[in-house]
Amino acid sequence: MAVSTQIQLASRPEGWPADENFSTVRVELPDLAEGEVRVRNEAVSVDPYMRGRMTDAESYVEPFAVGETMTGGAVGRVVESSSEDLPVGTPVLHQLGWRDLAQGPAEQFRAVREPEGAPLSLYLGILGMPGLTAYTGLTQAAGLREGDTVFVSGAAGAVGTAVGQIARLLGAGRVLGSAGSGEKVELLTGKYGYDAAVNYKDAPIREQLPEMAGEDGVDVYFDNVGGDHLEAALDVLNRNGRVAVCGAISQYNATEATPGPDNLAQLIKNSLRLQGFTVGDYLQHAEEFNRRMLEWFSEGRIAYDETVVEGIENAPEAFVSMMRGANQGKMVVRV
Repeated sequence: MAVSTQIQLASRPEGWPADENFSTVRVELPDLAEGEVRVRNEAVSVDPYMRGRMTDAESYVEPFAVGETMTGGAVGRVVESSSEDLPVGTPVLHQLGWRDLAQGPAEQFRAVREPEGAPLSLYLGILGMPGLTAYTGLTQAAGLREGDTVFVSGAAGAVGTAVGQIARLLGAGRVLGSAGSGEKVELLTGKYGYDAAVNYKDAPIREQLPEMAGEDGVDVYFDNVGGDHLEAALDVLNRNGRVAVCGAISQYNATEATPGPDNLAQLIKNSLRLQGFTVGDYLQHAEEFNRRMLEWFSEGRIAYDETVVEGIENAPEAFVSMMRGANQGKMVVRV
């Protein structure tokens, strides 16, 4: 009988997640029913949105249940099948998450094309949900226009590295970013096409951003951080500037309410627009994204980084490390 190693939520974290909030279990899998497949995962994803799902609070998606296996993006290959649609060997993407063996109806798994010369795990990053988030955040939430100056916070993460490249490919005039180390700043400007970037740990971002933006200001702010970064962006946004509010990672582990920006009057003064969104709002654009991104990727116009943690049992460690900014590009757990 096949046995699946799985990571479950053992308790709800207060503040930063810790080892005791997770447990590793081994689950015996039954024989396949008609129309089911068994998949051996190659990589599973850890993402910032998962922190919100560890809290029992109303949100845009159901919270994780205590005592159940963590779900989320994963890629692997079919190793046993009773479905004609997904024969053995098919590479697939699914949402069954933190486990080494996944099993279920074939409809829960989507066959994907093998990326030429690249790992299957790219479907957890630039070719997957983070890439789609970047694309729709720019094109739909922010209404990116040719020639816009774009500022991206958390720019060295999975979404941020995608935002900078896609903004450039869609005709942005300048792309600016912030990250948490000098090494990441060099990565943004040297590899990902950012015109300029700053290390927000060097000095308050509210002091650094006006100098980086200069007299031309900013037209679009893609917000992954919230807090002081949102406040700084409101200071430099041009009239009719737009903010795509994707995340607020600076606040996800706070145990007390955090104060909001002290300059919201800028919205009135400069006719600004703040648009919060989740990738689920724009799934109708997924086919368009897949077509354009695969074309860009095949032309060699897309760069990527992965930070890899080995072993499904280390998924909790990878998640916390990602939340603390230890990743360059996409953090994945290789099974």
